[in-house]
Amino acid sequence: MRKHMDEVLLQTATSHVRDILHHALTYTPNDSALLVFDTHSGLACLLTEAYRRALPGGSVLNIDSTDKQGVLAAFDALQPGDLVVLVQSTNFRLDEFRIRLHLFAKGIKVIEHVHLGRNPPNTWGTYINALAYDPAWYRVVGPALQEKLRRTHELVVRGAGATLTVSGGLEAPKLNIGEYTGMKNIGGSFPIGEVFTEAKDFSSMNGALMLYCLAGPDFCVQMYEPFRIDIEKGLVVGWASNAPETFITMFRTLTAVERPLVREIGFGLNRAITREQYVLDISAFERIHGLHLSLGEKHSVYKKPGITSDKSRFHVDVFPVVDTVTVDGSLLFDGTSYLV
Repeated sequence: MRKHMDEVLLQTATSHVRDILHHALTYTPNDSALLVFDTHSGLACLLTEAYRRALPGGSVLNIDSTDKQGVLAAFDALQPGDLVVLVQSTNFRLDEFRIRLHLFAKGIKVIEHVHLGRNPPNTWGTYINALAYDPAWYRVVGPALQEKLRRTHELVVRGAGATLTVSGGLEAPKLNIGEYTGMKNIGGSFPIGEVFTEAKDFSSMNGALMLYCLAGPDFCVQMYEPFRIDIEKGLVVGWASNAPETFITMFRTLTAVERPLVREIGFGLNRAITREQYVLDISAFERIHGLHLSLGEKHSVYKKPGITSDKSRFHVDVFPVVDTVTVDGSLLFDGTSYLV
């Protein structure tokens, strides 16, 4: 049964990565490709085999059996427009060398799967399903949602009796939908699916949220009975008595060095990831079909007075119960669907 289950997952994964290669990376069999992988987790092994099948003419490199110079030599042999796929149980590092940034600087296309080892076997199906690439969904709903948020003056999030209001407008929303036309860097981390923004003025963000999820110190998803946090002028100022110790510890660690700002407002578009069907790695889970926000001053995309990237340290994703999201009085999200 397990062999059959793995073969079914493998066939599904192979189909999905072929779609990613074709639709998102515009890869053709005439392009050169290099698959870099490890074998430290079952999910990494499964995805490695899926890419082997999808890239039959590509080169392969097991990073555990290759030294740093060998890896760099393999990268140096590539030409602009070639493709590198990184399948990682953790996150490949060559000293302080950031592989994806190095490859982008060389004009190389990159598909990156990180922290696969955080996801146990009972979540592999969800992860594989989250790789499905539907251009009609991502490239229609994503830009429509981006445009609505771009024109929004007031955003209101309601869930489980709590209401958070953001007035005064939002920063220019950014897309993560596997559409790289006109971009300098082609590729990124998968699974994909998000439109994100933040308040133009943090002081315009007031109210409360009921959180049901955040990551533990191991960066793995932890689910909780919903608990209330209170927000005034963009800062978390209190929480309910049933808040879990994980949240309290995180908050105290964060506030020892910076302000507990609510920054990113992320609208996830990945319909395979839900509150009921989820993966444990927080970097993949944040694509959840719904809403997440970040706590802490760190956010490299939007520049704000008084916040410098070299001093801000925390970007903690948290996930609120959402019954509705309205923009300027119109329903944008009804808890299950985007109305764009």
